[in-house]
Amino acid sequence: MMSSKALLLVAGFSLFGFGVFAQNKTISDKKKDEQSQAVKHKIMVIPFEPRLYLGEVDYAINAETKLSAKQIKFQFRDGLNEQVAKALTSAKYGVVDLMEDTLKYKKDTDLIYGALSYEYLKVPDQNNYQVPKKEKSAKPIEKGQLNLETNSDIRFMNAKLTNAKVVPQLFGKYKTDVFVFINQLDIKAGGNNEAAQPYKVPSSKRKIIVHYTVFTKDGAEINSGILEDEFAEDLNVPKKIIDKHFTTLSKELVIRITKALNPQTTK
Repeated sequence: MMSSKALLLVAGFSLFGFGVFAQNKTISDKKKDEQSQAVKHKIMVIPFEPRLYLGEVDYAINAETKLSAKQIKFQFRDGLNEQVAKALTSAKYGVVDLMEDTLKYKKDTDLIYGALSYEYLKVPDQNNYQVPKKEKSAKPIEKGQLNLETNSDIRFMNAKLTNAKVVPQLFGKYKTDVFVFINQLDIKAGGNNEAAQPYKVPSSKRKIIVHYTVFTKDGAEINSGILEDEFAEDLNVPKKIIDKHFTTLSKELVIRITKALNPQTTK
């Protein structure tokens, strides 16, 4: 016959086991719910316009790979779209990647670019996301005093739709109800002097910055901002940068999109 201590011990283990099971079930249910929500959406991924690429380390990439500036730009442009599309597919979203077949999607890509404008806005807080708005410019002179610009907030390139008919038109054609616009790609040099002095050893890691905006089929902006990741100053092969770092950034973007589409289930 079990002692009272033994009975209490068995009961304790049973409660602990039930608690772990319940917690795991909750996590599993949450993941299943997010995946079931994902399959309801089909997402179009729009690449950044070639003119919106800032590559401060192209000289180093060229020295190691012999790729031209144009080849470097288009490898990054294609690679970024590809990694975003892969991450979305892994999360069970339907995907249309406009870089998958540039000839097939050229007309639509040109149509989209013709319906966009851009503006630098303050980077929104992802923990308490609010659609960024254009700030009122301070008057250069107010009450007889000179106003000096002191705003040091980080800015990003945000996309705005100038033709409200384009997104519904694309939805009708591809059944994509969410649109991810990659607005700009920055590959920043390490330290303060790397870009200006190519042969000087940089004092810090380089940085990748992806500017993006996410719209629904109704043209509503549901998320935007920047994605950032650092990479080593001796990494000069685009494919390696894409495979390692663009993958990480793309996974973070999918997390943000999922949260924006399912604000209740992702809390």
